Amino acid sequence: MSLTYFDYAATTPVHPAAVAALMQALSQFGNPSSRYPIGRDAAAALKAQREVIAKAVGCSPAELFFTSGGTEGDNWAIRKGVERNRRKGKHIITTAIEHAAVLETCKDLERQGYELTVLKPDRAGRIQSQQVLDALRPDTALISMMAVNNETGVVLPVQETVRAVKAKDPNVLIHCDAVQGFLKLPYSLTSTGADFVAISGHKIGAPKGIGALYIRKGLKLAPLLTGGGQEEGLRSGTEPTAQIAAFAAAVEAMVQDKDRLQRTEAIKTYTLDKLQAALPKLQILSRGDAPHITAVSLPGYKSEVVVRVLGDQGICISSGSACHKGKPSHVFAAMGLPKPLMDGALRLSFSPSTSEEEADRLVAALKAASEQLFPTLS
Repeated sequence: MSLTYFDYAATTPVHPAAVAALMQALSQFGNPSSRYPIGRDAAAALKAQREVIAKAVGCSPAELFFTSGGTEGDNWAIRKGVERNRRKGKHIITTAIEHAAVLETCKDLERQGYELTVLKPDRAGRIQSQQVLDALRPDTALISMMAVNNETGVVLPVQETVRAVKAKDPNVLIHCDAVQGFLKLPYSLTSTGADFVAISGHKIGAPKGIGALYIRKGLKLAPLLTGGGQEEGLRSGTEPTAQIAAFAAAVEAMVQDKDRLQRTEAIKTYTLDKLQAALPKLQILSRGDAPHITAVSLPGYKSEVVVRVLGDQGICISSGSACHKGKPSHVFAAMGLPKPLMDGALRLSFSPSTSEEEADRLVAALKAASEQLFPTLS
């Protein structure tokens, strides 16, 4: 059975260049902290790879610290950010559409005595910067706002929000989960002005288990993990040199593909046009500002059933974030969607290599499913 993949927001295939870099690095097994030649060689390679990724993020290598992925980066920035700002207060602002790595971390801090304000989106899944300003208090220690929503593709106004907040209170720390924004937006992540930016490798063709956190120069953030003092003492643990090598190679491959965003946007538009023509009852929940994500709904049908039926045909789509593991989407719920729309919600996500033939196969399969499955009465 051939695979037709429309879940690139969940994870991406490892790029061939990343595989080659990974295999080469596995054969060069030196520990970068060791002082003999193979250790120094590993340290030199690590330095070069950090420079590649930092350039893509838009920061200096000294501001980039490797992590195990987006979840660790989010936890590190939020937990140690509020700890750093504890004298300012114990108030946190975030949005109801954040990834679970942010929301669950904030809820855990709330259980520890922090006050949490969670901003709700409008029906289109959008958050306005004015909402953040209205929620700002003298004791606000940290704000967390994602770059791109992973279920709707909506781009949040991080830059506008940072400017407005810093003008009012420059001591508030701002964290941005940019896992879905890294190399998917036509500008550098640090141009948003956020103090902390978390990214992940497996969303851009690197293996799972590698990511990075940007920490703005001049900020001293305590380590989340303590130990041997790697990463300038801020993230202990022997660096995963093979994964970092693959991460850098994937970044280079993406950066060199100059029209990747335009091709991704084009295939998304093609797919949505075909879906609307073939399924008149289908509703677009969000076209997605980012080029690679859109959300639609087949009202009256259970999305988990549709996902399973298409999966049996080798077509991979999702009913929301992979981290939900079959649970209802908190994003669609926060948008206040009627139950039939929420029950039938589907996320489609694309890559620059997604073809019209694959899109046609998806459209045909969804049309057949809508004709063969029995709609619910909800």
